Amino acid sequence: MAGPDKKNLWTQIGTYSSLGVMLPAATITGYFLGLLLDHWFGTHFLYIVFLLIGIAAGFMELIRIVSRNAQ
Repeated sequence: MAGPDKKNLWTQIGTYSSLGVMLPAATITGYFLGLLLDHWFGTHFLYIVFLLIGIAAGFMELIRIVSRNAQ
């Protein structure tokens, strides 16, 4: 019998499969937010800044979820 801190197999599968969606979603969101701001302010560099912020946010969430579940 599993201990009280062990999660159901399907719960673990759902958690880790969401990582495959979360990282690209954060990246795409950052990119399009940067494009929107570039269009709004008339600049041509904010999409790169927000793309990098989206990538960083995706990896931070990935590390947070994996480290939380590794305990």
